[in-house]
Amino acid sequence: MPCLWSIYLLQFTASMKSVISFFSEVRSELSKVTWPKRHEVIRLTLIVFFVSGAIGLYVGGLDFLFTKILTAVLAK
Repeated sequence: MPCLWSIYLLQFTASMKSVISFFSEVRSELSKVTWPKRHEVIRLTLIVFFVSGAIGLYVGGLDFLFTKILTAVLAK
């Protein structure tokens, strides 16, 4: 039985080394990233909000229009 325990311990240790190595590499890669400045993040976020709102209004308007047309057609 001790032989199985030592094999398990070796496998666990090897897997922990690979996990630690993975996170070490992640940290290394994240240090290479050029992060956007605060004003750039705010500007791009506002653009996303406005474009999403415009598309929402457009699709909502089409839905309203098609609902009215379908109601008029089915009412006849």
